[in-house]
Amino acid sequence: MKKAFRIFGLFVLSITQLAWAGDDIAISAKQAQTLGITTAALPRKQSGEVSGLPAQVVIPPNQMFVISTPLPAMVEQTLVGVGDSVKKGQPIARLQSPALAEAQRGLLQASVQSQLAKENIARDEALWKDGIISESRYRATKGLALDAQAVLAERTQMLRLSGMSEVAIAQLQSGNNLSSLLTVTAPIDGVVLEKSASAGQRLDAAVPMFKIAKLNPLALEIQAPLAYTRDLKIGAAVTVPAFAASGRLTAIGRSLSGANQTILLRVMIQQGADNLRPGQFVEASISISTGANDGAQWDIPNGAISRIAGRTVVFVETPQGFRAQTINVLNEGAQNSMIGGDLVGDEKIAVRGVSTLKSSLMGIGGGE
Repeated sequence: MKKAFRIFGLFVLSITQLAWAGDDIAISAKQAQTLGITTAALPRKQSGEVSGLPAQVVIPPNQMFVISTPLPAMVEQTLVGVGDSVKKGQPIARLQSPALAEAQRGLLQASVQSQLAKENIARDEALWKDGIISESRYRATKGLALDAQAVLAERTQMLRLSGMSEVAIAQLQSGNNLSSLLTVTAPIDGVVLEKSASAGQRLDAAVPMFKIAKLNPLALEIQAPLAYTRDLKIGAAVTVPAFAASGRLTAIGRSLSGANQTILLRVMIQQGADNLRPGQFVEASISISTGANDGAQWDIPNGAISRIAGRTVVFVETPQGFRAQTINVLNEGAQNSMIGGDLVGDEKIAVRGVSTLKSSLMGIGGGE
């Protein structure tokens, strides 16, 4: 076994002791295979992009609605469940509410009082014009009529807030038919996300029953390191490659989170929202603004990057072996980093066995 190690060590030493010009390292394909050096093609060029950012799919706040009980009531029947799609105005629950019948009675009384007030003011106006009554009495009657109209408007608005439609209110005024049955309808076209009411349950006023949301478009919340946000602009293109979704950056946070010192980015997903689910965790890529001299960029594994004597390099495969190519690390991530440099884009770079090539280069050019 010791003899085998000595042979392998002499083999590696024979590689590192070869003479090369500049940053070129001469090594045969067989030697590279023996030393475990493997290569991979550079990924597709990216013109200024930060990738692999952790993000969570959320619902935009203006697309979320909570439906609560308008009055104290008992749930007679629920008509939809979690995950059901609903249309605006579709019944989603039926309630029995004595308070609704009381509110309807109040409307009918106010309607009668308003009608009497109108008749009184018409009569007193005619008497005043004929000089039979004083102007003060006419004005008093007119004031009472205005009060009656205000009470009627208040009672009508209460029934609207209780969920009664204009048609139902008109039918109530014309037919005087009181009912304690209250139908709750969906306020938007959307999907039921939560249901907290069940048949037979007694609820006070303003108790949440359903949560309904419109799921297209969706949004992303991205926690990005501060260094990544330097070149970000509102309106930048954002993609979720794994789910074929894309959108635009709509907001860049102004404060850092206390725990991990990241900035919150908000994105509106405009295409592919059907492929995502609220609460889902995904990885997003954001296009960044680059200068005229920044050139193309590539997202490569961190294991392919070496730092030697103040230089950052990757090892590019050549017909004779490898060449140490100086690069710039633009954004460094946990697994991959975004780099730029004098690369065409069709090169193959070493992604494994890089330490052996680094040792060879240091043996020629000196230590770090």
